[in-house]
Amino acid sequence: MSRFAFPDTHGDLLGAHISTKGGLHTVFERAGEIKASAIALFAKNSNQWKGKALSDDGVALFADKRNLRPILTHASYLINLATTNAEFHRKSIDAMIDELDRAERLDIHAVVLHPGAHLGAGADAGVEQIARSLDQIHAAIPNHKVVTLLETAAGQGSCVGCTFEELGQIRARVDDKTRVGICFDTCHVFASGYELRTRDDYERTIDALDEHAGIDNVGAFHLNDSKKALGSRVDRHENIGDGQIGVDAFTFLLNDARFRGIPKVIETPKTVEHESDRKNLTLLRSLLSR
Repeated sequence: MSRFAFPDTHGDLLGAHISTKGGLHTVFERAGEIKASAIALFAKNSNQWKGKALSDDGVALFADKRNLRPILTHASYLINLATTNAEFHRKSIDAMIDELDRAERLDIHAVVLHPGAHLGAGADAGVEQIARSLDQIHAAIPNHKVVTLLETAAGQGSCVGCTFEELGQIRARVDDKTRVGICFDTCHVFASGYELRTRDDYERTIDALDEHAGIDNVGAFHLNDSKKALGSRVDRHENIGDGQIGVDAFTFLLNDARFRGIPKVIETPKTVEHESDRKNLTLLRSLLSR
């Protein structure tokens, strides 16, 4: 079982990435609309380096409205800890410190981060720079308990983390490994070439994950079907059961006792707010104990 598992969980921790329009505290009403037991959110604008300051009153309101425990934040898409551009790297470091600090103040246990792109420097150089960057970030906020969950990449461009080996290597090189885990995105893993669609293939993929990164380091799942084929290296999410992965893989994962107590959130297309999430979550819940 993962070291990030929430103990004494009744049922599974299923939910969605939820809009914060109207303020961070509004996520809990939206979570109720889809009967979520876990959620993900952006703690600041995902496409800006700096976000609006998080006030003490905002933190208190978030705590007052909170009605569920497992919450993930997702770091800004601009952050690239593997970049070869010195200015962007400095901004990325500062932005990630801010993301982790926001999560700490909101009593959120983990921030999901795209590891980054090496931009031609090579995967090993990218792995090394990400690890050293995380060391630098940890040194700046030494007493924070919040962890970084490195998200599996789909394999596009020069992105680092599209293999379990690369994710494992990043963790292995970080000084404080207790502050780093893995977020397993089904669409990304499939797009990067890991098969999930039969029981044997699913088990082989999880065995590879365990060998190179450790299943005990998995802190979250993004449950998404894929518009594109196995090994396409294209990141295009689809509704559960409507893509190339299909339903069986989600049945295997949802009923895998090794991942009980780990938050599992969807990032599927939202054609109609709430309605699309409800449809996907209803299907996923129907697969439990199948």
